[in-house]
Amino acid sequence: MTSDPLIIAGRPFASRLVVVTGKYPSNAVMADAHRASGTDMVTVAVRRVNLSDKSKESLIDYIDRDRIFILPNTAGCYTADDAIRTARLGREVGLSNWVKLEVIGDERTLFPDTVALLEATRVLVSEGFVVLPYTNDDPVICRKLEEAGAAAVMPLGAPIGSGLGIQNPNNIRIIKDQSRVPVIVDAGVGTASDAAIAMELGADGVLMNTAIALAEDPVAMASAMKLAVEAGRLAFRAGRIPKRSHAAASSPMEGRIAAAAAGGRTGA
Repeated sequence: MTSDPLIIAGRPFASRLVVVTGKYPSNAVMADAHRASGTDMVTVAVRRVNLSDKSKESLIDYIDRDRIFILPNTAGCYTADDAIRTARLGREVGLSNWVKLEVIGDERTLFPDTVALLEATRVLVSEGFVVLPYTNDDPVICRKLEEAGAAAVMPLGAPIGSGLGIQNPNNIRIIKDQSRVPVIVDAGVGTASDAAIAMELGADGVLMNTAIALAEDPVAMASAMKLAVEAGRLAFRAGRIPKRSHAAASSPMEGRIAAAAAGGRTGA
């Protein structure tokens, strides 16, 4: 799919699958899954990176930085101020001036605090960050985040780690229809068909973690997700047939009846 890149803030990505770095059985399995997924962008929680002692092993050591772009994220932040500080820290230690912005509003559901998210987006954009906010599947807040300068919007498909798939497909469709920046479905994917559905709805990309990292075979699931995202994107571009409430014959009778009638007249 290199002829159809995902472009965010002017930067092209060959893969439309974004993968997270948490929950894997080991860093080695994570690295194998990254290769199998074909991803060229992974997110890393700034709080999980060893920033004080670079002599110790870090998950960063298992990321092929010649091929894969690291997107720092503010996972674990519950206020705008905390998320802003975490984004700044990621930039200061040399990770990136890009940030997947997360501001969690509820500890049990892990739904975003959209008011704080919008506030943090405005501040970080003003400081030169490329901001990709994780948000609810709400077309109104997605529009406001775009107006605040977000380089992409990342609406959830379902609660983080739930594996429920796309719960509000029409919301995703509306968000995509109104958006002038990429729309990346983030959270809730459970298996390959969920990823394909997200792409068939018109999403520009899919971000996932649990579905791959906690699969019985993470590397095989990563490969499945790669194919699903590519298939869903290709199907979206191809244009599906309209849905009908009744059957439509694969071999229409109209042409055969007309031909038979013409033949009858010739014979007369």
